[in-house]
Amino acid sequence: MPNIASVKKRVRQSEKRRMQNKHLRSRMRTLVKTAQTTIASGDKEAAQKAFQVAVSVIDSTADKGIVHKNKAARDKSRLNAKLKALALANAG
Repeated sequence: MPNIASVKKRVRQSEKRRMQNKHLRSRMRTLVKTAQTTIASGDKEAAQKAFQVAVSVIDSTADKGIVHKNKAARDKSRLNAKLKALALANAG
């Protein structure tokens, strides 16, 4: 444990930020998985809503620097591809 007051404060701040980032990263992963399972279930309207929620959270997480912007783009692209495949399967 550090003895210097500024280092103690820095440790507190780092831990607080780490926990906030962990929460947001976990929330993003959960919503992505929820969107994937909703798309897999075949309900087009629910899948569209889950996709929109997931994309919003992915974007905000990337904007805050919690995940890399390329990872965010990759996740959104994969979800969108699955959603389009569902739409084509329902149409045909």
